[in-house]
Amino acid sequence: MAQTGSDWQYGYGADGVAVVRFERGEREGRPWADRLEAVDPGADPAALVAFVQTELAGWVVSGPVRLGEELVRRGAAVLRHGHTMLRNLTDTPPPGGWAGWADTPLRNGLRAVPCDRGPEALVSASRAAFGPGHPDHRTDEGQDERVAVQRLAELLSGQVIGPVLPSSSLVVDGTDRVVAGAVLTDRDGLPWIAHVFRDPAHGYPGLGRDLLRRVVAAVAAAGGEEIGLAVTEGNRARQLYTDLGFTTTDTSLTVIVP
Repeated sequence: MAQTGSDWQYGYGADGVAVVRFERGEREGRPWADRLEAVDPGADPAALVAFVQTELAGWVVSGPVRLGEELVRRGAAVLRHGHTMLRNLTDTPPPGGWAGWADTPLRNGLRAVPCDRGPEALVSASRAAFGPGHPDHRTDEGQDERVAVQRLAELLSGQVIGPVLPSSSLVVDGTDRVVAGAVLTDRDGLPWIAHVFRDPAHGYPGLGRDLLRRVVAAVAAAGGEEIGLAVTEGNRARQLYTDLGFTTTDTSLTVIVP
């Protein structure tokens, strides 16, 4: 069914005509069709849904919201309703330039350090940041810390999105305990904020904003022209990203096809 074509993989119908294209990956231990779209924009939506159900059964599929909603009506399980956001780093620097963001002070005796620690050092703050009630809460991680450690290990090793960038940063307290972090990766040449977290029990409202300013400025200083991220629908951090100059460029629904 799937054949490679340039940076995309294509799904072909019985007549040999390409029906869908997507980026191939792995998610939740399953093959993942990311950014899936119809090759023919005028294709029959019902036929597209039927094709995905037949040819991508058991896959994780990320694509247009309407496609995902129809798949859900047919038994698919929702993993994420998310928005892709991008920030231009060359045309719209912050007032005063990037130096001001790079020098954003951290309060309460906290300090920024490189993201060069193992997943076990990050897991406590990361899990606390996405507790019950948060749109990105993972039930399996909440029940088993080993699952959370494994996911962080895959992220930090570059298996999930791409290699971790030196612009990434962790925040530690006076005991050298990690209380926040921003992990940036190389997503096919685009600097990508893959994971940002803050332990709410530590206090310091605004720490996430201060940390993001610093890492975004670091990407700009390294010559980056743009930086991206994905945020889940209902996550209040979306407003923070907007305030920092990010704009929504795409919305998708990620489901597990039965």
